[in-house]
Amino acid sequence: MTPAVPIPASLLALPATVGDRMDHTPESAYAHLRDVRPGWFLTPPGEGSINIARWPTPEGRVIHRDQWWILLQDAVVFPDGTPGRYLRMLTPLTEPGVAILPLVGEGSVVLIEHFRHATRSWHWEIPRGGGTAGLGGEENAAKECQEEIGAPPRELISLGTLHPDTGILASEVELFAARIDAVGDLESGEGIRRARTVPFAEAEQMAESGRITDAFTIAALFRARRAGLAV
Repeated sequence: MTPAVPIPASLLALPATVGDRMDHTPESAYAHLRDVRPGWFLTPPGEGSINIARWPTPEGRVIHRDQWWILLQDAVVFPDGTPGRYLRMLTPLTEPGVAILPLVGEGSVVLIEHFRHATRSWHWEIPRGGGTAGLGGEENAAKECQEEIGAPPRELISLGTLHPDTGILASEVELFAARIDAVGDLESGEGIRRARTVPFAEAEQMAESGRITDAFTIAALFRARRAGLAV
């Protein structure tokens, strides 16, 4: 019997869908995902796309996997025939994430100041979060709004979907506007230190001047303006 191949610590979180025996290499975990998640490896019809290489070309690897993210290194073939490698991040979550633009009073927007580990800095942004399994988009939006700013929405308005970074992220996020009565308790344990209620036009000016750099917030403000929600 061939002994199990040692795997990096980052792969110790592999769930049962990949295997419980802890004998998966980054390559075998990748091959398993190709079997159980074929939609992640499709190439659209037509010319000019970047293809994912298949056997006998050396295939990809699972670099990291946990309950939130899967980081893949794909072996690819570029449109000119050049082989290469590409990183991409997917999520095993079955529901899309949500981002919510809270609207209060006559034409005002609620912004939260949120510390983000990736940039190691504070950002003015809107509430958002990953999708919870078993909940629809509106239910997830109401849940995140309640958790982050203590405000149950009176009304939720869909603003469409967003791919936040097509260069590396495969995830899709649903955007909503939420009419609320007031801001409640903030979710300080998640790095939120304060909230501001500002006129819609001021929030847009913050985005234009670079004081808001969060892509979800900028997209939600644009979509809400186009939907006639700005006063």
